[in-house]
Amino acid sequence: MTTAILLAVLVLACIYGGYAYVKKLRAGGGCCGPHEAAEKKMRVADRDKSHYPYTAVLRVDGMTCSNCVRRVENSLNRLDGVWAEADLGQETARVRMKRPLEDRVLADAVRDAGYRVREIKREEQTKA
Repeated sequence: MTTAILLAVLVLACIYGGYAYVKKLRAGGGCCGPHEAAEKKMRVADRDKSHYPYTAVLRVDGMTCSNCVRRVENSLNRLDGVWAEADLGQETARVRMKRPLEDRVLADAVRDAGYRVREIKREEQTKA
């Protein structure tokens, strides 16, 4: 009888643990808050790199998870004529632009997402 009760408690603990894990996956969690929904990635309509002759690499402080990466990318991608891709491991965001934008505009977009730009390096203009 005690074995059956112990087994039932163990099964219930496993079910609860699985439920809590799935709930955390669906609701975000981690550094971005336990009840905050995971942000959906904003797709850029024009994905032809030759249309973006200007490039800047931003060193971003504060990105600690994939949600952070999506927030930075989405904030930059909302700017007109911008295609941004962030890299969590390198703590950078590569920003392709159809026209040159001021550093302040890029830094403000990242700040509005809740992060800080440490440095901005411009890459030479590419030719298609």
